Amino acid sequence: MTEASLTETDLIQRAAQGDSDAFGDLVRPHLALFHNGIQRILGNSADAQDALQDALLSIHKDLPRFEGRSRFSSWGYKICMNSALMFRRSRVRIQDMERPEPLALGPFDAAGHHTETDRRPEWQVEAQAHDLVERGELRDCLMRALDELPDSQRIVFVLKDVEDWEMEDVARHLQLAPGAVRQRLHRARALLQTRLRDHVLGGRP
Repeated sequence: MTEASLTETDLIQRAAQGDSDAFGDLVRPHLALFHNGIQRILGNSADAQDALQDALLSIHKDLPRFEGRSRFSSWGYKICMNSALMFRRSRVRIQDMERPEPLALGPFDAAGHHTETDRRPEWQVEAQAHDLVERGELRDCLMRALDELPDSQRIVFVLKDVEDWEMEDVARHLQLAPGAVRQRLHRARALLQTRLRDHVLGGRP
């Protein structure tokens, strides 16, 4: 093992036993990753900070059950994603809150790759889609669809298509084979494509 991994293992053990200083040292290198992922989901810095605090409490509480089968950062990131989604469901929306630009997902082909909208007749609804985006409904539809994804697919989708990581970096971060990452990404994109298309075309409220 490297010195860095031994240090993290030691911090995990100490933090799991209630050492608050060790917990701070353990999570500090990953706070930017955790916060950025949460903010991508919530789109609001203040909400993201609140959700991050909730996530850190959950990480601290669940740390004794961390078995080390994945990297601590990957395990903690999953908890942060769940915290963000739970926070989004429970918060009271303020109508005049400044919204971020919606995620530019676009349509996908059968292999899970992005395609141009003019190649997909069913996506020829630019005026309606623009109106939906302006009202935030398309973003809400996406968030509901993200709720439906299994954790294993959600984290891959967020890292690759939201955080714009390279495929190799996602695989290395999650300690997965690139083929497994592509499979999970394809399944996530397929579900999101269906939900977004149905919503834009009026097939889903």
